[in-house]
Amino acid sequence: MTTGSAADDFCRTDLPAGPIGRLDEGRCSVQALARGDSGIATAAPVDRWLLIEQPGPWGRQALLQSRFDARVAPLLAERAAREGVRVLLVRRPGDRLADSGRRWAYADSRPGREGLWWSVRASDSDLLTAPWDGSVGEPASGRTWLVCTHGGHDACCALRGRPLARTLPASGTDQVWECSHLGGDRFAANLVVLPHGFYYGQVPGDGSLVVAAHGAGQVALPWLRGRAGVAAPAQAAQHYAREELGLLGVDDLAPLAVTALDSPAAEVERWEVTLAGPADAVVVTVESRPSPETVRLTCQAARPGRMRTWHHLSLATRPLTPAG
Repeated sequence: MTTGSAADDFCRTDLPAGPIGRLDEGRCSVQALARGDSGIATAAPVDRWLLIEQPGPWGRQALLQSRFDARVAPLLAERAAREGVRVLLVRRPGDRLADSGRRWAYADSRPGREGLWWSVRASDSDLLTAPWDGSVGEPASGRTWLVCTHGGHDACCALRGRPLARTLPASGTDQVWECSHLGGDRFAANLVVLPHGFYYGQVPGDGSLVVAAHGAGQVALPWLRGRAGVAAPAQAAQHYAREELGLLGVDDLAPLAVTALDSPAAEVERWEVTLAGPADAVVVTVESRPSPETVRLTCQAARPGRMRTWHHLSLATRPLTPAG
């Protein structure tokens, strides 16, 4: 996959407002937008992150196929898998060949533990022994916006992500970075807001609507894919409860319980999810089922696949059970 200014010119991030370039019509993100694919409950299950500043080109496997030390990369990948940490390469928007400050950060998205801490490495091997727990580094005082621009993984990520990363109107102590693969290529432009770990997809324009929502301590529901580390049924339940109850605060509707229910068919899954409401518990029943049709889920997909879609069946409230 290649990216460049010509590609940027015909692939707009505000697709509905402008024409679709002829060469762009087959892209997975354009087809997903035309179909109206829902990104609900597609945030990754991870809730801890390692961000590594690494400018330059990234291959499909970014950590292993970049200018990061090739001897260290597989060992670091093994440690991250063992500790349940998601590794992302990051670089400043606009100039992917800019000199690296050799910065790295550990981020924690778990509710009640949210934080992100920046450090500087003398060598890549430092990351093999550095603590990943927030005990070292300088705490970030603002939000960190990660925009997926990983064209080596899927062209849509670069074609839609790079313009968004350059224009995202974050201000104050917020920082914007390009990052490697976030998942959900067909929802490009994709971004994650740390430290809370909210995933967004099909972000329109310059992302100002998402930035404004978080500036007010809220989520931008129309483009919200979910919160990292939250089980998919709970992500879906939170989305539908936010929509129905108008509870958009970033900490609203924390999951309390997720219970699998009997399903009406082999490929259908039903769940009862209990969320913490302002006064009572909010109980949402959701259902997941595969799409009837097969579609191209990424630009590089060898064959079509089926999507799993989420559906809201019911919502009710009940008194919160006192602790103890």
